Amino acid sequence: MPQCDGFVPPKGIYSHISGIDLVQAKDKTWYILEDNLRIPSGASYPLIARKLCRLASPETFSNNHVVANKTYPQMLKETMDNVNTGGLNVILTPGRYNAAFFEHSYLAEMTGSVLAMNNDLFVDNNNLFYKDNNGSAKRVGALYRRISDEFLDPMNFLPESLIGVPNLLTAYRSGNVAIINAPGNGVADDKGIYYFVPTMIKYYLDEEPILKNAPTYLMFDEKQRKQSLARMDELVFKDVSEAGGYGVVFGRELSQDKKTELAELIEEQPRRFVAQEIIDFIDLPILEDGKEVLRKADLRAFVLAGATTKVWPCGLTRFSRNPTSFIVNSSQGGGFKDTWVLSR
Repeated sequence: MPQCDGFVPPKGIYSHISGIDLVQAKDKTWYILEDNLRIPSGASYPLIARKLCRLASPETFSNNHVVANKTYPQMLKETMDNVNTGGLNVILTPGRYNAAFFEHSYLAEMTGSVLAMNNDLFVDNNNLFYKDNNGSAKRVGALYRRISDEFLDPMNFLPESLIGVPNLLTAYRSGNVAIINAPGNGVADDKGIYYFVPTMIKYYLDEEPILKNAPTYLMFDEKQRKQSLARMDELVFKDVSEAGGYGVVFGRELSQDKKTELAELIEEQPRRFVAQEIIDFIDLPILEDGKEVLRKADLRAFVLAGATTKVWPCGLTRFSRNPTSFIVNSSQGGGFKDTWVLSR
């Protein structure tokens, strides 16, 4: 985003909270499906699931070496404290009608942060302030935003936004507040950039990637586009600007007319799409209507970058409720599980 160009956020950290979506193929190979570096959500659900599991079967945890997952709020607080420029830690929510509002309020409570909506915040003299119920203004040092970039600041992004804070980006670019995650991270979140991550690891770190990418093809590369369109039944096509399972199309599920329509759209807007090989990833047992059934499942790992970079010893295991679907996103009707990491 041009508004974010030429600015380095506090301590040079862009992705404070990364949500990395992984799947395990049936040959036990792990693949990264995509990186979520803008507003990865879902960390609160394993925390709640663990509490319920402990209530239902406390002996399971006393008899097995399950690593505690209750460390996430402290990890998140440390991440916010690390870049705080002096003031409150605040979680910015679009409000109670947002599907993830529970998570916003829960994480605010667990980290001791202030939960705020846009009308609780204002910018004065290039500083961000929180106005409490008594009308007192307190400076904000770190803002964990749960609002997309384009709605963050009507003075700098979409002027029609009713959930943003006017001149927030001005305070941010002045170095007076840290925004978590950094605005402009969409450039690294782009499914078209995902293709290049293994090469970037080799170039910048001189290391081989530990985990594999799902085999991916760029539609703006003429050779890869032609080869992919000739194999539509074997591939899944993804709109690079979409998230939450939207814009994902399995070629084998389309009629011939719909295939032709998609192919024409890809030819017209090739930068908008990538294609991937379909990975037949593992099924996990779930309980449905009192019966145990198998459904596709993935794992979202949470990586927090503060004074050091840490991987939360848990994660969000998501599963599809549709017996024939590979889409596990909650926005598409998927469910979630507690995720256990066992100590040796």
